[in-house]
Amino acid sequence: MRRLPAALAALLLALVAACSTVPTGSAPQAITDAEARPTGDVGIEPLGPRAGATPEEIVRGFVDAAASSVNGHPVAVEHLTPEAGVTWSDEAGITLVGPDYATVTTSSGTVVMTGDQVGTVDPRGVFTAASDTVFTHEFTLAEVDGEWRIVNPPDGLVMLVPDFERLYDDLAVYFVDPTATRVVPDPRYLISGEAQPTTLVQRLVEGPSPALAAGVGNALGGVTLTRAVTVSGSTAVVDLAGLDDLSPQQLGQLSAQLVFTLDQVEGTNSVEVRTNGEPVTIDGVPTAQRTDDWASFSPDSVPADAAGHYLDGGRLMTVDGQPAPGPAGSGAYGLTSAAVSADPRTSALTTMAGVSVAGGTASLLLGPYGGDLAPVVTASRLSVPTVAATRPEFWVVRDEGTVVRVPASGSPQPVNAPTLAGQGRTTALQLSPDGVRAAVVVTRGDDAVLLVGTVVRSDEGPVALRDLREVAPALASVVDVGWRTAGSLVVLADGGEDGVVPYVVGVDGWGLSTVPTSGLPSPPTSLAAAPGQRALVSAGGTVWELAGGTWVTLIRGQAPVPGTEPFYPA
Repeated sequence: MRRLPAALAALLLALVAACSTVPTGSAPQAITDAEARPTGDVGIEPLGPRAGATPEEIVRGFVDAAASSVNGHPVAVEHLTPEAGVTWSDEAGITLVGPDYATVTTSSGTVVMTGDQVGTVDPRGVFTAASDTVFTHEFTLAEVDGEWRIVNPPDGLVMLVPDFERLYDDLAVYFVDPTATRVVPDPRYLISGEAQPTTLVQRLVEGPSPALAAGVGNALGGVTLTRAVTVSGSTAVVDLAGLDDLSPQQLGQLSAQLVFTLDQVEGTNSVEVRTNGEPVTIDGVPTAQRTDDWASFSPDSVPADAAGHYLDGGRLMTVDGQPAPGPAGSGAYGLTSAAVSADPRTSALTTMAGVSVAGGTASLLLGPYGGDLAPVVTASRLSVPTVAATRPEFWVVRDEGTVVRVPASGSPQPVNAPTLAGQGRTTALQLSPDGVRAAVVVTRGDDAVLLVGTVVRSDEGPVALRDLREVAPALASVVDVGWRTAGSLVVLADGGEDGVVPYVVGVDGWGLSTVPTSGLPSPPTSLAAAPGQRALVSAGGTVWELAGGTWVTLIRGQAPVPGTEPFYPA
């Protein structure tokens, strides 16, 4: 499991703590012998209010008391009046606030709390980043038996980021992409403890987060978890009802979702699926299933031996410094950017798309890798093309406003993105490895921001790009983006005095951190990333790869190779 970065993790902790149990509005679950929140302690529990505490001390004590693993947060309730203690609930959500907050007494019995709001976590553990938001709450206090107590606590928990980081884990529940060949991560933040496996399966049964829901399937959508998940040795045992109507293919998807989800639990490396206490059998799969048994569903599969590529003077090159095969490698098309797709069964590079500019017109060229390319889309401007590993189709943004997808064997088709035009000028778009999400760079005036949207496919209408949301509001002047994994991004953005620098961030905006720039000759201008591959950037007209925290030349011991616009086949 990934531990949350200190600042953001603490912020997320408050909201998740309030939401770690199953919401009352969710579908009923027949859980008979476990709670979603552990009853024991996780770390150091907060203290109750001291005698004679001032109103400000009571408010600060209430905030500190959010950092509890005990169901109901009884220490937080001790800071409230009896009436407020009856009506307040820790299940309404968590508001994550930076540690440097202020409390100011404005009048007798009134304290205003102000702090930087990092984001919120909803009752299912879904984090939403906040954009330039200040959290403010005016606490009213009254004397109860001579002691100050809070009359009007905010809904749910207000938690400091360091506390959240200490108590909660950055995990994911996995759903299935529309091709039923990949599982797709849906980040969740859950409190540590023995109940975590049960909570993860409950989150699967409840379904995907609202932003992702239209783009994925869920083989657990119609089943019921009949008892708490138990762990025997390193095997998690999951007992489900409602499996009788599932086809073998659906059982396989369900198993892949469970295995990849529960593999994150510390000490667990296999899952046994049962129904009515009896093991579920799947042909060719052991009773204790591991991720290796469902490797084809891996969210981070990449074509074997799919080497990175880049462009040099219009020629398509590979990272060994050699021209790619065919006319693209000889420079016949004068390419300015490109993308390549691979056959998921053989890993052979099959189709490529490239952008060529001549006479003020940009053309998207398409054809077999190593063969002749033909124009399929023209515009004044075209973004760098992108391709996902699950479908042989390329996406490109035409004239910074219209998204077009081009099947490897078919005609260009518009992507329905009704809210994209209102966001600004779209300068970059990259599909996730599973094809379910798109990372988009949008320019607004003098700034450029990073958005992530969900790709929605249906038999009734065109493909759509929906639910666009800003995931890293702290980043300014975003230049480029790539997918490090199915659940995390590498971003080039303004780093202040250092110019453009690389960052990594979760797909939901959690865990933003910088990547070292040691070794680069100048700020990077474009990047490439892929699961399990070293990041590539172009800087100073040359191409570099990240190795052990330092950027090095592509060919060790030799001078940097000239080039721009690196990418990995998918």
